[in-house]
Amino acid sequence: MATVEPPLLVFAHADEATAFADVPHLVTGVGKINAAAELTRALCSAPAVPAEVIVLGTAGIVSDGTDAPQLNHVYRVSAAVQHDYSLPSPRIELAPSRLDERAAVIATGDVFVQNDGQRAQVASLGASLVDMETYAYAVVCERLSVPLRVYKVPSDFADSATTGEEWDEIAETKSEQLRRFWDEHLRVSRP
Repeated sequence: MATVEPPLLVFAHADEATAFADVPHLVTGVGKINAAAELTRALCSAPAVPAEVIVLGTAGIVSDGTDAPQLNHVYRVSAAVQHDYSLPSPRIELAPSRLDERAAVIATGDVFVQNDGQRAQVASLGASLVDMETYAYAVVCERLSVPLRVYKVPSDFADSATTGEEWDEIAETKSEQLRRFWDEHLRVSRP
């Protein structure tokens, strides 16, 4: 009988993982290069390929209106696009989940989005959330044929009121929200 390896739990930033000290996880570092390099290293050096990669983290809200993401919900990322790449890059569709969650498209780029011009450009790509790693995680998992699920909790509105220093404090609070979501919906029982 083949053994099923547990999922690899991944965070971009250590502050997002503060509520997960008792759960094995990988922190890749911020940005597409760190995300791609560290996830590739972890998957290629693992004694066995994990059943899937599950990414938990924070994201900025870039869309407005009644269907815009809310700060108090966790969203499953249904697709990822790049927003800081001058050549067209393919939209990567992520597999649907067995859970009945709220879904959102995320745009990834190596810039901390924090003004209305940036927000509008990112939203024009069909995204409602923005981060700095998901597209890289999706490319790595696609190329290595490892299933990927990404869950994001909005931390800010990606506008001029958002600062890096403020985000650090918010991320620790959002880590608690992600932990509740993990415990209720994603935790894998280990023998």
